[in-house]
Amino acid sequence: MDANLQRHAHDDARIACHVVDIADGRLDPAAAIDFVSDHAHGGIDVFIGRVRASSHGRACVAIHYDMFAPLALTVFRDTAAAAIARFGPKAKCYVAHARGKLAVGDLAVVIAFGTPHRDEAFRGCREVIEAVKHQAPIWKQEHFIDGHSEWSEGCSLCGHEASAAGADAGMHQKAHHGHAHG
Repeated sequence: MDANLQRHAHDDARIACHVVDIADGRLDPAAAIDFVSDHAHGGIDVFIGRVRASSHGRACVAIHYDMFAPLALTVFRDTAAAAIARFGPKAKCYVAHARGKLAVGDLAVVIAFGTPHRDEAFRGCREVIEAVKHQAPIWKQEHFIDGHSEWSEGCSLCGHEASAAGADAGMHQKAHHGHAHG
């Protein structure tokens, strides 16, 4: 196993899950697309999450992501398996999240979902990223331009916005109490 990559060991060739230590490497969207590509797939959807320059109206210069990788990888795998079960046996899913201090513009997360049809690809990718954000043990410390830093208080979709996103409110309420990923 590479020093910069931790992979969840499982026997499902339709799922790839990674935690990438930013000090040793970067997330690779091309690898995600390659993994989910298949001659049977007419639809591939990719979500790429980047560090943005502001948070809650404050200028942000970096974010430090920390996580318990073995549990995070289990959540990634279980989430991917559930989406594959829902959107078809030919679906494939790739999940990778960065760990460490990322600068504005750096990639924090890459999700790819491939299926025979576009609708399932869109829905599968959305389901996986939402579950990763709400269920995985990932903590986010934001570093601001004024020199202060703060741990995130939680995901922006928790609470009243969750129902507008079409997600199960029970999942969000449960996840809100146990995570600090935003």
